[in-house]
Amino acid sequence: MKQNYLFIMLCSLVLLVNCKGGDDSINPEVSKTVSTGTVEGKVFAKNGTKPIGGAIVFTIDSKNQVYHTYSNADGSFSLTAPEGNTTLHIQTGNGLNFRTEIPITVNKNETTSVASKDSKLNQIAKIAYVEGSYDEIEAIITSLGYTATEISYQDLKNFNTISQYDIIFLNCGSRNPAQTGTNSPGNDLSVFSNLSTFITNGGSIYTSDWAAAYLVGGDKYVSGCSTYGGFLDLTKICFTNTGNSAMYNNCSVTNTAMAAALGFSTLDIQYDMSLWEKIQHYDPTFWEVLVQKGNEPLMIRTNKYVDKTAPKISVGTSLNNNHMTICHHTAGGNNVTITINQNAWNAHQAHGDYVGSCSGTTSSGNIYYTTFHNHASGNIGKAGPILEYVILNL
Repeated sequence: MKQNYLFIMLCSLVLLVNCKGGDDSINPEVSKTVSTGTVEGKVFAKNGTKPIGGAIVFTIDSKNQVYHTYSNADGSFSLTAPEGNTTLHIQTGNGLNFRTEIPITVNKNETTSVASKDSKLNQIAKIAYVEGSYDEIEAIITSLGYTATEISYQDLKNFNTISQYDIIFLNCGSRNPAQTGTNSPGNDLSVFSNLSTFITNGGSIYTSDWAAAYLVGGDKYVSGCSTYGGFLDLTKICFTNTGNSAMYNNCSVTNTAMAAALGFSTLDIQYDMSLWEKIQHYDPTFWEVLVQKGNEPLMIRTNKYVDKTAPKISVGTSLNNNHMTICHHTAGGNNVTITINQNAWNAHQAHGDYVGSCSGTTSSGNIYYTTFHNHASGNIGKAGPILEYVILNL
């Protein structure tokens, strides 16, 4: 009799916990208190052929609980969601630059399939690039079905020009005399200042190889590092152009989410030209290493850059004026970064969410840097999917 009583009490406790609701993909027990169905589909780039891994796929119920999952490396997803009419959200990165919203109806205990024509990832961001001599990231952007506007090196000196964009890709070789109009482009203080303000106010940049000069300057060495100024000091990052032409075998994708999105965690990288910029040292509290060879970092990113002297100026597309990025606390005790309509913020705030990415402490944009790029004889192997990941997650 005593055992039966304990059993009944235990069952009652479980039911009370489950009645709190929450994120069904994290806490499967929620399905016992909420009628649910399944939503299945496959996330594609805008070209309709390239599957996108690592995209967050979610719905939000009337209590602002987020039911989410992530697309597999082949783009496929399966989401358990509450029944009824709702909106299916698909996002990469923080959701400001690429996102899609699809009205769906979820039926209890049934599977709803999302047509591939509807699950293409839309470009929200305005993207710019500066033409390079050794890199063409814009070729990868357009191959995915997205658009990018070419701007000149001189345009970087005009903040009104660059502030209309959300992302700027700075190709390797875009600071050579053909672009800058001078044989000594290193001390362009207006470019450094504008990029610093752009990032501080939420804009993101990608640099590769010699484009490290946008970060730390160029044209001379100080304490063994390539520098002339830049907006990052030598405590944050140090480069030297001492890389040799070689094949780097068995490089590691050290970020688990990125590896899952790509579908591989090791790769060979062909450095087909010498004198590429090697990372000599970096601040591990500032940068996250995404790809490395042994202990040598080959790809890094940060969203922790803040210029406290930079003016507060709006950057990016007006399509994001009514949207905001938040860190949502799930019932399962995890956090997910999503972008929502500002009208929903009060309810999310009451839920305990906060403004900004779950992975950062600032509202700044991202800085990505890769020692490699897409110049290697037109065949860059697995580095290609990595650069596609960069594009969609800036």
